[in-house]
Formats: sequence, structure tokens, C-alpha cells
Amino acid sequence: MAEQANNPVFQIQRVYTKDLSLEQPNSPQILLEQEQPKVDINLGLEAQPVADGVFEVSVVATVHTKVKDKTLFLVEAKQAGIFEIRNIPEDQVNPIIGIACPQIVYPYLRAVVADVISRAGFPPVHLAEVNFQAMYEAQLQQQQQQGGNGGSPIITSA
Repeated sequence: MAEQANNPVFQIQRVYTKDLSLEQPNSPQILLEQEQPKVDINLGLEAQPVADGVFEVSVVATVHTKVKDKTLFLVEAKQAGIFEIRNIPEDQVNPIIGIACPQIVYPYLRAVVADVISRAGFPPVHLAEVNFQAMYEAQLQQQQQQGGNGGSPIITSA
């Protein structure tokens, strides 16, 4: 039994939509515009400890679509997951939180964003696939260049 207590654990407890908003501030007039809209997409990651060995990892997307200088629609979505991570070497925990967890949560975020945009009456915007390993490594490198302590680039304390 003591052997099992030290086995590595990586489990999804739950995946959920934490925050979602849609704005169409210039409707209905802007819907008559014939010009092709410009789409700007931003992604971010957040992680925080929830309890001992339990973390909430969120992927955040902002989709801002404009025609000329006016907003057609703005979607902000935060998809989160609660993950149990225990008995894993400390140097491997941050990459799991920064790479593996977002890879699990991101497909749910993509579906939520596409769905809310199509329900708003627009062709769905499909978020591109993301290489979370490259994103994590870039954040780590940036943190090291800024004299960071080499910890996780995304974990914030609760």
C-alpha cells in the first residue's frame, strides 16, 4: 500500500468553462457592412494551486473582430481544468502544468469559441492548433532573460 502512495499521479478532475462573454456593440448597423472583417486572436495561460497537489489551469482566448475601426464582435473565453498532480519530480511539474494541461483544455476552448460565435450569427472562428511546448519554452526563455528565478512562467499564487 505504501508503494501505491508514492506512485506518480496525473489526473483530470474536471474541465469547465470558467468565463465567457460576447459583445456586439455596433449591431445591427455593422452587420450591413460588406467589407471583410479583420480578426485578432490572443491566447494566454493561467495556473494556480487549488490544494496540495491540485492545480487549476486555464487557457484564455480573446477574439476581436473589426470592420474598419468598429468592433463587429468580441469574444472572451476562459476554459479551465482541475488537475491532480502528485509524486512527480518537481522539475517536471511546471512543464506538465504549462504544456500537458493546456493541451487537454484547449480543444474544449476551441469548441466553446466556435459555438458562441456561430450562435451569435457569424461564421465560426476556428482557433488554430497551438504548440504549447514551444509557447512554454518561449515564456521560460523570456523569463530567464529578464533575470527570473527559473520557476514556472505561468503559475500564479492563489
